Amino acid sequence: MRCASHRLIKKGGTIVNKKIGTHFLIISAVFFTLFIAVGCDSQEKKAANAGKPVIAPGPGGPEAPAAELTMVQAAPSAGETAKSGVGSGIAVEVDGQKLTMSQLDTDMQKQIEMIKGKIPAENLENAKTEIRRGLIDEFVVRTLINREIEKRKITADDKEITEIVEALKAQLPAGITMDELQKKNKIDAAKMREEIGLNIRMNKLVMAESGGKVKITDKEIADFYKQNQDKFKQPESVHARHILLAKAPEDTDKTKAGKKTKAEELRKQLVNGADFADVAAKNSDCPSKQNGGDVGTFSRGQMVKPFEDAAFSQQKNAIGPVVETDFGFHIIQVLERQSAQVAKLDAATKKQINDFLERQKQQTAFEGLVKRLKAGANILVYGK
Repeated sequence: MRCASHRLIKKGGTIVNKKIGTHFLIISAVFFTLFIAVGCDSQEKKAANAGKPVIAPGPGGPEAPAAELTMVQAAPSAGETAKSGVGSGIAVEVDGQKLTMSQLDTDMQKQIEMIKGKIPAENLENAKTEIRRGLIDEFVVRTLINREIEKRKITADDKEITEIVEALKAQLPAGITMDELQKKNKIDAAKMREEIGLNIRMNKLVMAESGGKVKITDKEIADFYKQNQDKFKQPESVHARHILLAKAPEDTDKTKAGKKTKAEELRKQLVNGADFADVAAKNSDCPSKQNGGDVGTFSRGQMVKPFEDAAFSQQKNAIGPVVETDFGFHIIQVLERQSAQVAKLDAATKKQINDFLERQKQQTAFEGLVKRLKAGANILVYGK
């Protein structure tokens, strides 16, 4: 596990585990909070794979959050009618099935609490509008999809649901359990399994709509690779390990000096042949000590500046000088270096392109299904 103490956390990104991503076409606002909660760990895994080909995320890209796959239009679409509905207590109605204003307000408040402090205050009102529209569209889509699923008698068994639960557990940050994550997001195990089951059935519905498993040809893969070279650029990266003597808020100048002196002494031991992993396990204050101090592979912009500068300037296998950051005193050893390059069209890259194009075609099929179902439904959106 990489040490989080000196890593720059990129905010706003959510990388969905590939196994989960191929199953989940849309995710409810409630369940999506689970993916938000594990977003930092997913970014960490991405950084650890910096030496491997990665299709860059973008609009509609392979790493787009699943919950963003559908958004309500600003004006009612085909089959939708806006009503004033003042005093009715109803926010939206789909063929007689209703979402109350009270429930919408409750769901909105949950979403707003999650983003407070994370966006500028002047953008909050616009965010509220988008949240409301998103929740209304989610209700419309969920209602229509649920009805179609029931109509076609599509099911998801316990084994399928458990496989996804286990995949979720596998991408949780170290030290975080599923129980803790559920409590944080105020969702119990039964509700989580219900949401997973729904998404599995949605996936099956889309596959049925598109005529079965999507087939991607070698030509489509080759064409995508040729036309999207920028997506396969791999930046310069290093694989390193370190030993950290951490600073504490209460440290005096004398205490800090003592820690730096100890770091210098440990460095001398390493230069004289001491085993790095053993010294890290006994002395480092970073959780990475469990893996001999290994912090994985990273590119520029993913570590605090002093740590990054040291790692990218050191020779391979050299025991670098003690480096001070806001987190403490580090002894760094670079294990591997990788220069910037464009990923080759090898088996791994082909599979990644294949998976991306599969999801893209599934998304197109899903959007077509939703459009058709909306067109055939009586959808009434009340209020503004």
